[in-house]
Amino acid sequence: MTMGGDVDYDRTGAGYAQQRRPDARIGDAIADALGEARTVLNVGAGAGSYEPADRCVLAVEPSAVMRSQRPPGSAIVINAFAEALPLDDGSVDAAMAVATVHQWSDVARGLAELRRVARGPVVVAAFDGDVLARFWLNDFAPELIAAERRRYPDIQDIADGLGGRCEVRPVPIPLDCTDGFTEAFYGRPERLLDPAVRRAQSSWGFVGPEAEPRFVAALTADLASGAWDDRWGVLRTRDAYDGSLRLIISHP
Repeated sequence: MTMGGDVDYDRTGAGYAQQRRPDARIGDAIADALGEARTVLNVGAGAGSYEPADRCVLAVEPSAVMRSQRPPGSAIVINAFAEALPLDDGSVDAAMAVATVHQWSDVARGLAELRRVARGPVVVAAFDGDVLARFWLNDFAPELIAAERRRYPDIQDIADGLGGRCEVRPVPIPLDCTDGFTEAFYGRPERLLDPAVRRAQSSWGFVGPEAEPRFVAALTADLASGAWDDRWGVLRTRDAYDGSLRLIISHP
C-alpha cells in the first residue's frame, strides 16, 4: 500500500533533529496525558521527539531520512504509515502522534487506526489553525499562516475522528522552547532569520518562492529599526505564550 502526506521528509528532513529538539515541558504534558500506559505506539515519530523514556515505545515513521536521525538507544521504529498500522486491535496501552496529523494523506483513517490499536488513551498534539492569525508572523508572512490554516485539521474534527471521551488541553509554549516550530520563537524573532531554523519548519514549503526572502527582509528591517520591539517587545519577557498548540486526548 502506497501512502504519503504533504511533505517529503526524505527530501527535506535532513538536519531536522538539530532544530526540532523536544522541549521537556511539552514532553511532561504529553507524558501526563498518557497516564499509566506502559506500552506506547508513537505514530509519525520522526526523529523520536517526545517518546517517553520510561515506557516501552514502538515508533512508526515512513521517512528513511527521519528514521536515520533517531538517537542511539531510541525505540524500535518500523517503516509504516498512520493510515495502515501493522498492529492488532488493542495491542498497545496507548498511542501518541505529535505534530504530524496535518501531514497525513487521510487524517480520518489515521485517527481511526490510532484508536483501533490502543486499549487506553490516544494523545494527539496538534495546532489549532483558528488562532494562528494572532501570531505576529502573520504580519510578515500572511501567506504562510494561511497555508498552515489550510493544512491543519480542525481540532473538533480530530476529537470526533478519535471518538470516545475526548478532552482538549492548551499547551503553553515556553519562551526558551527547544522545539523549533514557528510559534516557539514568539519572543525570539531573530531566530527565524536563520535558514536552518526555517528549513526545519515544513510550512515554508507551502508558499511561493518570493515569500521567504520578503519575510527575511521585512523582519530584518523591523528588528534593526526597533519597529518589531515597539509592537511586540513585551513578548521577549513573557515566560510562556498561549499559542495554537493543543493536546487532544481520547479515552475509550
